[in-house]
Amino acid sequence: MAWAKVVPVSHFSSGRKYIYFIANPPVAASKIKANGLLIPTMFIEPTRRREPPHLRTGWIEVICGSMFSGKTEELIRRLTRARIARLNVRIFKPALDTRYHDENIVSHSALTIPSTPVQSAGQILNLAGSCDVVGIDEAQFFDQEIVDVCTTLANQGQRVIVAGLDMDFSGKPFGCIPQLMSMAEYITKVHAICVVCGDVAHYSYRLVPSQERVLLGETDSYEARCRRCFNLADRVKNEERRTAHGE
Repeated sequence: MAWAKVVPVSHFSSGRKYIYFIANPPVAASKIKANGLLIPTMFIEPTRRREPPHLRTGWIEVICGSMFSGKTEELIRRLTRARIARLNVRIFKPALDTRYHDENIVSHSALTIPSTPVQSAGQILNLAGSCDVVGIDEAQFFDQEIVDVCTTLANQGQRVIVAGLDMDFSGKPFGCIPQLMSMAEYITKVHAICVVCGDVAHYSYRLVPSQERVLLGETDSYEARCRRCFNLADRVKNEERRTAHGE
């Protein structure tokens, strides 16, 4: 776990004293240490006034990262909090994702929440209706239409929470996620732990030889790796390939 020293900074304005806390150096850690206390850092929902639908302001949140980084857990956490706030919540996932359950969204740690599987992104617009919050898991499996769907929902005054892989097994940007990130008001990048060295990981390393971009799988097919271990494994694979071909 990385820690940041939190430095208080005083600022005077209009006769008032304001104190800010700045992490030095800035780190992407789930906790920071300040004055001997552990302060968890997590996404806190923007204040939403209860307004008529035609006056509501919507927005897009993107939760991204590698496999086993906790994306779905964070999505479920936010959707659960929205339900506690008595907001009308609708949740969707691509129908092709049946790894843990045909309908429910299920995290690797077995957290679960009911959802509606859809064959295409366009179905979400019809099914979401005038709800307050829309949750979408595994968004990278949708086509580019999901970008327009999320934009339309947010423009209608709805809060849209999207979770998905930002990179594929080869370390390239994955599907619609990069575009959604550029259009979102709020972005949370979560990280896994490298199974090789224990460092922070943000790559999804494929263990099976398939070159298909979309290949559903769990720990038998993928593992989280840091940049160094991900690149090292690729170099080993290339060496083995050259040896097999007598190069």
